[in-house]
Formats: sequence, structure tokens, C-alpha cells
Amino acid sequence: MKKSMPWLLSLFAIAALTTFTACDDDDDDVQQPSTIVDFAQESDDYTLLAEAVVAAGLDGTLSEAGPYTVFAPDNAAFEALLASNAAWSSIDDIPTDVLVAVLTNHVLADDLSSADLTTGYYSTLSATDFGSATTSLYINLDNGVTINGGPTVETADVDVSNGVIHGIDAVIGLPTIVTHATANPELATLVAALTQEGLGTDFVATLSGEGPFTVFAPTNEAFQNLLDSNDDWTTLSDIPSDVLASVLSYHVTTAGNVRAADIQQGMMVSTLAGESFTIDLGGENPTINAGANTANIIATDIQATNGVVHVIDEVLLFE
Repeated sequence: MKKSMPWLLSLFAIAALTTFTACDDDDDDVQQPSTIVDFAQESDDYTLLAEAVVAAGLDGTLSEAGPYTVFAPDNAAFEALLASNAAWSSIDDIPTDVLVAVLTNHVLADDLSSADLTTGYYSTLSATDFGSATTSLYINLDNGVTINGGPTVETADVDVSNGVIHGIDAVIGLPTIVTHATANPELATLVAALTQEGLGTDFVATLSGEGPFTVFAPTNEAFQNLLDSNDDWTTLSDIPSDVLASVLSYHVTTAGNVRAADIQQGMMVSTLAGESFTIDLGGENPTINAGANTANIIATDIQATNGVVHVIDEVLLFE
């Protein structure tokens, strides 16, 4: 019996070698996961996205390791984009620089599944005219997943080798200051204030303009505190129009695209109201010292194409 053991061991060794060789052959036949570009090109629903990516020269970038998160407009979304401009009948009609800016506004430098997303701001790969600053996206999870107050995720969590794709129902436009104000429900009262009748200034038109502007945006709670400060004020319409216009102007500066890193201790900020305030960096949060009160800066660097927004917890008042 002992003499048969070497023969049996040799047989087992041959069998094992054959098994491992067969496994290696099977591994060679397994197709590697598609990249973002491969997926778009191979999917019937995203062929126009694939065409746009190639036309913009981004196919190389979006085939790299990444990882990336892409909010991918479907064909219907691109058809709506083309229909929105009489000069555009095909992807080739969109200027390349515009196409690059718009497409990169759909890309995050991270691998974020739907479970990873939270309500808040994310930085895209879309360059601006303000140094290394890129545009921000506001993602809202209150009712599904909406982006900048508009496009909605319809198909989530398409995993590819270099990231994840979320299919959306519209092309995400390049954001202005107004886009970011209207997208965030926490700034709804600010939007209502900016659109009150009789202000004498068309704030929406102004803040949709070229800029660049830096806006210090009070939250809904901040405006409620303002209303509570005066027994005669219950709603925004109770505030005299000239007073409201002056107060709103006090939150906007044309000093440029002033990001958090640009703010220095004691910086004096001139505003559209013709009044100034200073910023104190000595506390836990940066604090604005206005003429009649103070406010904490609680969120920074919400980047638009025409400026930047910082969120504050009180409405600024000057004497």
C-alpha cells in the first residue's frame, strides 16, 4: 500500500495543475468592466453623451482610472439641449469650450454611489475663470435626487471600472449665483426677498450677470430672526421696499470672486449698498462685523460661473 502513495500524489498534482490552468484560461475570457466612455458608447440611451464627450476631447480623461462620478444626461436630455438653441442642430454645432465646460460640470472626482450622496454641495471638474476654482453642484435628496434644483436622477448606481454613473433627465446648466440661491431650500426666503416687487433693483438680473460677485447669503432662519426683530414685520412684504433693497445690497460685493482662502483677518468688504463690513477670523467660525450686528459664515465657496456664495446665519444690518 505504501508503494502506491507516490503514484497517487503524482496523479493529484497533475489534476491540480490541470485545474489551475483551466481557471487561468477562464480568467482570460472574463471581460473587464467598461469605462464611463465605453458604457456611454455601448448604451442605446446615452449615445449623444458619448458623441459629446468625444467632440469635447474628454474621452481620454473619462477613460482614465479616475475614480469619477458622472451624472449622465440621456439622449432625450441632449435633444432638449439642442432644441433650446436655434443655432444647434447637432452636437457638432455646440462650441467646444462650451461643451467642455458643460460636460465637466457633470463630473465629480470621486466614486459616489447613491448611498454615499448627501444633501449639500459638491465640487465638479468644470473650470471657471477664478484660478483653480471649479463649479459647485447642489444635490438635494428630499425627493429622490435632484441637482441644482432641476435635473433628476432616473437611473442610479451604474458601476463601471473607473467610477459610477447616475443617469439624469436633463443637462445640468452652468450655475450662476441665482442658480445656487434658488436650488437650496435653505435659501428660499432670500430668493423671495430678492424677487419682491418695488425694490428698485432687479437683483435676479444683476446676479445673473457677468460679475464677478461675492454674495453673503442669509439662511431662512436668519430672515426669520430679522422679521422677529420688529413687531410690525410678519412677512417680507411688511418690510419697506427701500429698506429691504438696501439690506439686500449690503450682502453683495463686486470686489471679485472672494473665496474663503482669499479672506484675511480684518478684511474690509465694500458692498453694493455703499457700506462696508469687516471679517474676523479669530473665532471658531469666520465672523462678519456689520455696522449694527454680526453674523457667522457657516458655509463657504459655493462656486458659480459669475461669482461665489458664502452662507451666513444672520441678515447683515448697517447703521
